[in-house]
Amino acid sequence: MSPASPGQPRPRVGAGERGLVPNPSGPKGNLWAELREEEPGPLPGSAGLHSLLPGLVPPYVPWNLHEPERGKFDFSGNLDMEAFVLLAAEMGLWVILRPGPYICSEIDLGGLPSWLLQDSGMRLRTTYKGFTEAVDLYFDHLMARVVPLQYKHGGPIIAVQVENEYGSYNKDPAYMPYIKKALEDRGIVELLLTSDNKDGLQKGVLDGALATINLQSQHELQLLTNFLVSVQRVQPRMVMEYWTGWFDSWGGPHNILDSSEVLKTVSAILDAGSSINLYMFHGGTNFGFINGAMHFHEYKSDVTSYDYDAVLTEAGDYTAKYFKLRDFFGSLSGARSPLPHCHLLPKIAYEPVRPNLYLSLWDALQHMEEPVSSEKPVNMENLPVNDGNGQSFGYTLYETTIASSGVLSGLVRDRGQGYTRLRILVENRGRVNYGDNIDDQRKGLIGNIYLNDAPLKKFRIYSLDMRKSFFQRWHVACVCLPGTMCPVGWEKGVVFINGQNLGRYWNIGPQETLYLPGAWLDQGINQVIVFEERMAGPAIQFTETPHLGRSQYLD
Repeated sequence: MSPASPGQPRPRVGAGERGLVPNPSGPKGNLWAELREEEPGPLPGSAGLHSLLPGLVPPYVPWNLHEPERGKFDFSGNLDMEAFVLLAAEMGLWVILRPGPYICSEIDLGGLPSWLLQDSGMRLRTTYKGFTEAVDLYFDHLMARVVPLQYKHGGPIIAVQVENEYGSYNKDPAYMPYIKKALEDRGIVELLLTSDNKDGLQKGVLDGALATINLQSQHELQLLTNFLVSVQRVQPRMVMEYWTGWFDSWGGPHNILDSSEVLKTVSAILDAGSSINLYMFHGGTNFGFINGAMHFHEYKSDVTSYDYDAVLTEAGDYTAKYFKLRDFFGSLSGARSPLPHCHLLPKIAYEPVRPNLYLSLWDALQHMEEPVSSEKPVNMENLPVNDGNGQSFGYTLYETTIASSGVLSGLVRDRGQGYTRLRILVENRGRVNYGDNIDDQRKGLIGNIYLNDAPLKKFRIYSLDMRKSFFQRWHVACVCLPGTMCPVGWEKGVVFINGQNLGRYWNIGPQETLYLPGAWLDQGINQVIVFEERMAGPAIQFTETPHLGRSQYLD
């Protein structure tokens, strides 16, 4: 199916995507590609869209995953941006690309690579030379792949977004014109867009780019639409992000939005003559350590699940929102029968698995690479590891000796636990992805740590980034298993399946289970490793049903 002409003067409906990260690649390949191979009919994320053709998909592009180390680029596997865009075209979908460089998306540092923070004077999202030089190099590589996929070159990309919600940041008036020119100089010729919420729309307007809005309520719709009409007159209107739910933070409730409220707001947006992108249409997962955080009055890190109470769940299952929107879109298109939908992949609750080998972190240290020796503590990003790029994710262990007891003091980001001899295990729980303080997101021990007001010296520092190679240094037990994992009885840690990081668990909730993709499982023997910080449980359990916590309706 080929997309219809982009000149059609009617509202368009889009399916929100965080980018290429929610659906992981596994032994069988890309999950977002497997959906097309394994299920008859349209992709779940597009099944409701074809009622208001042409459908849109607006993926973010995560810089921190595509350039994990300075100058080393990865567009393979699940990060194959070109394959993703071409698959959208195969499904009859147009693409509005959102390449950042900052994307928010509730991922670590809003998608910016942590190695940028090695520069003590770094000013992210400005025309600071150290930042623009890095952006220029990244855009050189990214846009060379994007340009041939534009509509004018026969591809499905009909528009490109300039940065993301910059109006609510707005620290450098020269920055947005710089990003716009950086795109155009590298061959971007399609429609340029900006995207802002109610806090930043007035300051986010950019000459030569169509302003779009992000919102959740009908009240916001009226206010923001009035502003767009005042500055853009008769130009097309678009809600770039209509938030169909919300993300969750550790220790808080599971946020949900009533399906009837969603239907009313979607109807109001279309009645206002606006195009709409449903963010999220398909829920996702913060696999590994890629979750972000918020820090306004207090620091709150995002949970592993990015189910978002979306139209389709984290595992691609249907919801009440899906069926109501499907019927609504069908009525607008004049469909005589309900629109088709896909068969769901089965979920399986396997027998509980008991670990058959326990290994203390202290015993494991001897199997790791030599620690960094330093007179003073060094934050994660500035550790001399990973070819000089520092440590992005995971834990860092700081070790030194002390001669007496006393009171310890210092700045720890984000969570530290002290042990005898003095050992301090520090976890990066996620860098802030939205707000004014993204420059201040270095992790680990920040500056000196003091015992009775005297700075401690001579540290041994272990980088515990927990990549695949981290666990290949010793033999671990293998067990038979593969659905949704339930770490009942465990307190806080991380789960790995066949070397793939499922993400964090924490008994403070709200999330109680971890999503386990079938594509990450092998026939027969599978390897499960649990890194537990506090108290190990007796077994690992499985369930067919996710438990994301006590629900709280959004106002």
